[in-house]
Amino acid sequence: MSLPPLTRASALRGGLVVAVGAVAGFTVARLGGLGTTEEPGAANAYGTAPSDGRRLAALDEVPADGGLVLVDEGVVLVRGSGEEVWGFSAICTHQGCPVSEVTGGRILCPCHGSAFDALTGEVVAGPAPTPLEPVEVEVRDDEVVTA
Repeated sequence: MSLPPLTRASALRGGLVVAVGAVAGFTVARLGGLGTTEEPGAANAYGTAPSDGRRLAALDEVPADGGLVLVDEGVVLVRGSGEEVWGFSAICTHQGCPVSEVTGGRILCPCHGSAFDALTGEVVAGPAPTPLEPVEVEVRDDEVVTA
């Protein structure tokens, strides 16, 4: 049994099907959690760290007016001039890279240059499309723990 010869028209149709499928797949993967009541899935590394009261760092390990990235925990801790500490997901919302540092009031992602406001997690420089997810933390006995 022999196959019919490949024509220009059939090659173009095949390419169009592949392109449409790629765009649809990207869109579904990128926007998969919209319109549902479920939390974003861990498969794409988005989402928040679990809140179980576990120790993240000693308060003095988080620099005043700076922050500490805990890649293994998936959390970035930010501290003002006092003892108040905020937590955010350490995973950039652009393509799931871990953020690398907190400097100049910004949380920075080294992969594609996204920057987030250190106190709110809001995007201040793209390509990240959404803010960093907040992680509830609290200070107990000079220790920063998940709330």
